[in-house]
Amino acid sequence: MPTLWRGEGPTIGPAEHDIETPYGLLHVVIRGSPKGNRPAILTYHDVGLNHKLCFNTFFNFEDMQEITKHFVVCHVDAPGQQVGASQFPQGYQFPSMEQLAAMLPSVVQHFGFKYVIGIGVGAGAYVLAKFALIFPDLVEGLVLMNIDPNGKGWIDWAATKLSGLTSTLPDTVLSHLFSQEELVGNTELVQSYRQQISNVVNQANLQLFWNMYNSRRDLDINRPGTVPNAKTLRCPVMLVVGDNAPAEDGVVECNSKLDPTTTTFLKMADSGGLPQVTQPGKLTEAFKYFLQGMGYRLYPRLEKRRRMMPSASMTRLARSRTASLTSASSVDGGRPQACTHSESSEGLGQVNHTMEVSC
Repeated sequence: MPTLWRGEGPTIGPAEHDIETPYGLLHVVIRGSPKGNRPAILTYHDVGLNHKLCFNTFFNFEDMQEITKHFVVCHVDAPGQQVGASQFPQGYQFPSMEQLAAMLPSVVQHFGFKYVIGIGVGAGAYVLAKFALIFPDLVEGLVLMNIDPNGKGWIDWAATKLSGLTSTLPDTVLSHLFSQEELVGNTELVQSYRQQISNVVNQANLQLFWNMYNSRRDLDINRPGTVPNAKTLRCPVMLVVGDNAPAEDGVVECNSKLDPTTTTFLKMADSGGLPQVTQPGKLTEAFKYFLQGMGYRLYPRLEKRRRMMPSASMTRLARSRTASLTSASSVDGGRPQACTHSESSEGLGQVNHTMEVSC
């Protein structure tokens, strides 16, 4: 089994870059330094946010830092969404969702990454899924939170337009990000994000991104064997959604369209619309086991800490964890190939087509 827990050089602080792509500049923040042939963790945020608003809580969580110090992390901001971004000129054509995906190979090539593990939320999850469909050899695995694989129909489109006429842009975006329960009850969190969306993200640029996301097409995926020449995501995928989150139906449908032998579906209780913000600990643990399923061993310090914790504190995901099969001898010598499956109550060795867990 490959091992990646030997440190390789000092970790460097965050560095900001503007990368030229076929469809304009992309603002990228790099944290850490490349570790041999290990994949980079590449993130893409949801509409209404940027990498800081979307991922800071998750990546600053203590156990997550135990993981990421062994990877280089590449945070991508969608065009014009980063802090301090200049407003696009009148008549600027915002890239389509397909074009946003087609911008990412320029980032991968610029930094010399061989492949990436993508973590995306909402619109960012859609972009990363498109990226993996178009450039499968560049993507080793995907964590897709709140992904909706469907384009908007005429009724949804009309409802969105009507909402735009009766609500402010931040309030419209908040209804996309948070569950109704959170909008009513979790006043402090929602108010914090309302203020930051209003003050940190350029509103004109945000409107362009919002419009493009709402004009997206269906994600062209089908479960293998269901239609001739079905397209699907070839890498391991972990789908994540909060209970009663706005994206719950979309994530469930996406799960039905993916290869059940390489897909994990994680529904998180008490996490609302942004599980990486409200439940960073549970999500970190799930991500740790996702990496293990791809052939990466647990970190000694993190594993020791887990052994010292009461079993009752572990999520069901950890207790139902899987066996993994890998053909790679070293992560630095080649890309690990893994197949994960979960234990069945009817006996070990039986594959559970799509592992669905709640925590």
